Amino acid sequence: MSIPTASNMESITYTVQPGDTLYGLAQRYQTTVNDIVNANNLTTDVLFVGQTLTIPGTVNNNGSLQYYTVQRGDSLWSIARRFNTTVNEIQRLNNLNSTVLQIGQQLLIPGISNGGSMTTTYIVQPGDSLWSIANRFNATVNELMMLNNLNSTILQIGQVLQIPN
Repeated sequence: MSIPTASNMESITYTVQPGDTLYGLAQRYQTTVNDIVNANNLTTDVLFVGQTLTIPGTVNNNGSLQYYTVQRGDSLWSIARRFNTTVNEIQRLNNLNSTVLQIGQQLLIPGISNGGSMTTTYIVQPGDSLWSIANRFNATVNELMMLNNLNSTILQIGQVLQIPN
């Protein structure tokens, strides 16, 4: 399995985190600054925390790869177990020489699919509600609740949600 490139991939939605730059995002997602600028009709290189960007070239067409955002308490072992893969495979895909992870770090994960349909990872931001997120991504509240095994509509800032594509 080779590392994906923008030419053979679809895109994901990414929420800007503190310290993000267009150059850094382009490097992380193996795309170009111009591709990100064009995908989002940006007129400036200034990014705002919480801003939602389309990152081209980050989800494989056959659904075999996806990015995951590291959360508090995650380890390579727990992530590998959650997505039915191995620590070695995650390390290989992400060129990791260590098992140390940073909260907010984006990892390429192999073999993620949800009944054949692709999902995008979204991090809950201040002011978000299930309704607003569903509306933003053309989904329903019920779809989000079922996909994320939610028993309540109450969300926590920083919570990771899977969003159907």
